[in-house]
Parts: sequence; structure tokens; C-alpha cells
Amino acid sequence: MKFNIKDIQEWENVISEILPQLKHSILTLKGNLGAGKTTFTQFLLNKLGSKDEVNSPTYSIVNEYDTPKGKVFHFDLYRLKNLDEVYDIGIDEYLDSAFLSIIEWPEIYAEDLEHLPHHEIQIETNGLEREIIFK
Repeated sequence: MKFNIKDIQEWENVISEILPQLKHSILTLKGNLGAGKTTFTQFLLNKLGSKDEVNSPTYSIVNEYDTPKGKVFHFDLYRLKNLDEVYDIGIDEYLDSAFLSIIEWPEIYAEDLEHLPHHEIQIETNGLEREIIFK
């Protein structure tokens, strides 16, 4: 699926289209700094019924949110240096206990992700416009 948006409120339409297509409990988000990965996550969690305040997990590495469907874990692996650090945060336990795990900057974990069913969202920016590709 592919979307082009020019306004922040258009994320709602993107979420409405993507949510019924989520068949796996892992969703990776790729895109440059400021592309809208956390904004996407905010809209997604809102649509899932979370009442929690959604923030970027840049410094905490992982944030936990409650939804009526279960726990959602939001990871930001940007600052991790190697795969050992990914496992040191206990990623396996998080993934096993989550309704949904959203992973920003998944590249460091890519090799192991190949063996796990997951979806990927790529966000490209072009000025104020964003192109979102969902796989």
C-alpha cells in the first residue's frame, strides 16, 4: 500500500487503511529523522484506544502503552551500537508479550527480523509531503 499526505491530520486516513491490514505483531518504521515515525505511532495508538501520552522513546529506548487489545511496545533502536545491545534491553521478552511492537530504526536488528513475521512502513519526505509505503 502506498499513501501520499500533505497534512498531519491525513495520518488518520493512513491509519484507518493500514490497521485492518496488520496481521503481524511487529511493525517496523523506517525514515529519516523528522519523517513522522513517532507521529504515525501517536495516531496509531490513539486509533487503538490508548489513553497514554505517546512520546518518542529516543532516550528510554522503549515505551510501553496500554490499549484495549493489549500492550504496545514502542522501540527506538537508533542509539544502540550493536545486536548485543538490542538483546540486552530484553527485546525477545517484549516481543513475546506484546499485542503490537513498533520498532523505529530497526536496521541494527534487521538480520534477526528476517526470521520473524512483521510489517514494514517506510516514510519518505519531500518538503511538506510524505510518502508512506506499507508492506
